[in-house]
Parts: sequence; structure tokens; C-alpha cells
Amino acid sequence: MLNDEVAPAEGPRGEPVRFGVVGHGWRADFYFRLARQAPDRFQCVGAVTRRADVGARLEREWDIPTYRRAEDLVAAGTPEVVVTSVPRTANAGVLRTLVGLGVAVLSETPPAEDADDLRRLWADLGATDLVQVAEQHPYLPVVAAVRALIDQGVLGQVTSAQVSWTHDYHAIALLRTLLRVCGEPARVSAVRTAGPVLEGPDRGGWPDVQRVGQAVHTLAILEMAGRTGVYDFTEGQWFNPLRRRHLILRGSHGEVVGDQVTWAGDDGRPLSAPIARRQIGLDGNLEGADLDTLTWAGRVLYRNPYPGSRMSDEEIAIATCLERTALWRRGEGAAPYPLAAACQDHLLALSVHAAAERGEPVTTGVEPWADAVDLPSVIGTGVSQ
Repeated sequence: MLNDEVAPAEGPRGEPVRFGVVGHGWRADFYFRLARQAPDRFQCVGAVTRRADVGARLEREWDIPTYRRAEDLVAAGTPEVVVTSVPRTANAGVLRTLVGLGVAVLSETPPAEDADDLRRLWADLGATDLVQVAEQHPYLPVVAAVRALIDQGVLGQVTSAQVSWTHDYHAIALLRTLLRVCGEPARVSAVRTAGPVLEGPDRGGWPDVQRVGQAVHTLAILEMAGRTGVYDFTEGQWFNPLRRRHLILRGSHGEVVGDQVTWAGDDGRPLSAPIARRQIGLDGNLEGADLDTLTWAGRVLYRNPYPGSRMSDEEIAIATCLERTALWRRGEGAAPYPLAAACQDHLLALSVHAAAERGEPVTTGVEPWADAVDLPSVIGTGVSQ
């Protein structure tokens, strides 16, 4: 798609996604908001809370029915997908209950506590093909745009990626997706240091008093399938604007550094152009208050699939993961992020911490889920094809 050609906006596909939630709190609220922000695409049919007083609060705040048991939600609400938003120590039991009811699940991350729990969970649920995991980072708009460049061959053969953005399995999901690595063994080296950082906001907002605290910095190198991933995370980096996100992706024919793309033209000479974000609602623009498109060198790489919803990029990615889970369940699309992928990413994240603690490299093996690990497709994520 070149010059001034415009990709059509991606619209609703059939009926809204009917989903339920097991749990409550900060993460669950993201899903409750989706039903308000895009009611033509999402319908929350209820939530499960063990405590009646918490259920009453959710009913008032979100105008949804609540239940004390997952069985009652599934029976009364007939959800296509149930999202689990519970502590990781409780998640495996909730997953087993929901799969036993024959319902598709979008699980909180990570799906289990440690490597042995992951293997037990896979042994119990892997063959059911009912569990997706709520890993939204590969579906963030800018990441989807970069993945479109990879799929279009702009960078040639991708050889290395560096991510300083988020932590643990989230960062590993980004590295593995960008490097196009599945369930292959990995050699992981890591170091951990600490240094002063002015505290930034957290989930509750900005601190009342400015303080400089010690923040742990973890730096790791993952060698996977002949490619190299660099993991770089400072504690608290999710929200702290003093630690910006960094993305470097290198291939045989070019690289991406942040939003800047350099690639080889037809004659081999280097060309450069940025990935440009069009945000409507700024200055005198009256089209709304949304992300519109991400473009590069005359191409529309990404178009917001939820126009008019006023979602943040994070909310767009979460919505994409939820909607694609429903489409997969309907047989209308590929699985967004299967249990096998989540198991592999959490295993690698655990290996990063183990390597940092031991002061020596850790090598992972071929796990029982290795053959089932797949890469999320950019098709249906707002990416123009």
C-alpha cells in the first residue's frame, strides 16, 4: 500500500464478544472498561467474586451481574470466553475448573507459578486446546507495525532484538515474537545491579513526595535458534517516564531503532524513514480522540481497529487479544497466544532470574509444549495487508 492509498478500517465481525471475568481488581477493570468503550464489540456477561460485598460493588460500578462460582457464570451468562484475573497461585485451579466446563479461557499471565507448575498444567490442559493467555504486548500498535515490516521483508533476515520496555514473560514474549523463535532451547546469561532512580507513578498515581529509591536493573542475553535477544529492565519501568521504552531490531537488510527505520533500497543504498503516528483530536482536529494510524514510507502499517473508543494503546492491545480469542473459538481466526507460548515465555523469564542469581548461564531444554509453540499473526490486528 503506497503513497496516499488508505487501508480500510477494520470493523466489527458479527456479534459482540460475550465474555465473563473470574476475579476483580486493577487488571480485571481493563476488561470491564472494554464493554463500555466499545459496546458494539464487547459484552461483559458477568464476573465471579468469592465475596458478596465485592460482587455488589462491581454490580454498582459496572452494571454487570456477579456470581460466587465459575459454574454459575458459565450456566447463566453463556460466555464465549472467560477471562481469569486472579493471583497466579490460584490461577491453575481456576483454569482446570473452566476447562472442565468446556469453556474457552483467556488466562491471566503467567498461567502458573514455576517451571514444575507449568509442566503439570500443560500435562493437564495442553491437549484440550481451550486456553489462550492474555499476553497483549505483541499486539501493541507499534509492535504490530514493526511486525508488519518484518513480515513484508523490509529488514531481511532478522538476527537480533533488544527490548527495554516491560518485564519477565511480557518482555520475553516481545523478544520471541520479533525474533520469530518458537519452542527451541535457549542459553540465557544475566546480570543484576541496583542504582538510584527518582520514583515515578504506580497503579495508584504519582507519589505525594518525591523520593529517590534503589531500583534493580536486570540485563540478560538470550541465544535462541541462532538469534540473539537482549532483555533490559529496570524495576518500576512500566510507569516511570524517566525510563523510556527502547526497541532495537536488526536484520540483514536494515534495522529499527525506536521509531526510526533504516533499510536497503533496491540498489543496496541505505534509506531511512520514521514510523509516524497519527493521533486525532489534537489542536483543532475534531475527528475524535484516538490513535488513527501508524505509517511508514507511504505505507499504512497499522490502523486502529477500534475507532471512536478512545482506548489507550494498552487497551487496544488487550481488546485485540480478547477479540481474537473469541474469533479463534468461533473458528474465524488464528489463536492469539496459546498456552504453549505462555509456558515457554515464563520458562525463559524464570531462566533470566536464575542466571542472574547464580552468576552463570542457564540452558533450557526442549519442553513438552515445544512443538505447540506458535507465533501470533499480525492478521486481524489493525495491520494493513
